Amino acid sequence: MHDHGHDHSHHFNTHNRSFALAVVLNTLFVIIEAVYGVLSGSLALVADAGHNLSDVMGLIMAWLASWLASKAATHSKTYGLKKTTILAALFNALFLIAAVGGITWEAIQRLTNPASVAGLTVIVVAGIGVLINGATMLLFLKGQKGDINIRGAFLHMAADTAVSVGVVISGIILMFTDLAWIDPVVSLVIAAVIFFGTWQLLKDSVKLAVDAVPNGIDPSAVIEHLEHLPGVQSAHHLHIWALSTTENALTVHLVKPDPANDDRVINEAADMLREHFGIQHTTIQWERGDDPCPNTAHCGT
Repeated sequence: MHDHGHDHSHHFNTHNRSFALAVVLNTLFVIIEAVYGVLSGSLALVADAGHNLSDVMGLIMAWLASWLASKAATHSKTYGLKKTTILAALFNALFLIAAVGGITWEAIQRLTNPASVAGLTVIVVAGIGVLINGATMLLFLKGQKGDINIRGAFLHMAADTAVSVGVVISGIILMFTDLAWIDPVVSLVIAAVIFFGTWQLLKDSVKLAVDAVPNGIDPSAVIEHLEHLPGVQSAHHLHIWALSTTENALTVHLVKPDPANDDRVINEAADMLREHFGIQHTTIQWERGDDPCPNTAHCGT
């Protein structure tokens, strides 16, 4: 179990650097956008600077949660603050859904009332945005597969990169044609892409927030494995939930009439659950009765 703690701190240190770099780069970009937006009189750039500032807040929130999750447990917080990573992922999903609403509303407004053509300044600044947001997105590319808090940060940056790419493409088209509808249409396409990416994050984070079984763990397979342990007749009263976006816990009652080798079976169960199902925290309650389900109130759960 000690090794697991080491892995978690290493995982945190890696992301700590990624978050620090991401916050610095994106704060710089917000300043560049705001300054050029004011100088060129572009309302679009100023508005986008505001949107990017909310993304910096989202990054800071995910970073803070990642840091809090690495803190040791206390007497009053026996699991530590690991669950903050799930809350950060949930809030980031809600922020992104709100951003989609904003982009869609603005695009519909511009379809009915076309804005002035995006100037070269807007295209250049958006181009810088593609580079900065793209680089930040890559920082979280690896970590986002197994951690929805990191996936929240990754999706924020992916969304920003897509928006900036859209601005560059529509800006270039508008410089050579008078197709004023291109800009809002590109925005609507981007909004749809962000929404579909975020919807899964929202579903996953709500699921973890209400202590549902984490994705990729099949409770019936867990029971089957537990019932194959030496001397175990049956398993019931099984609960599996997420402690954080990277750690899972389990409690179960095992009917094992013969108390011989209890400790060895517990170690075997813990190893099996960690290796096969990614469950790091296991609590097992023995039941000795011949009745395969003595605690009838909890049978079948």
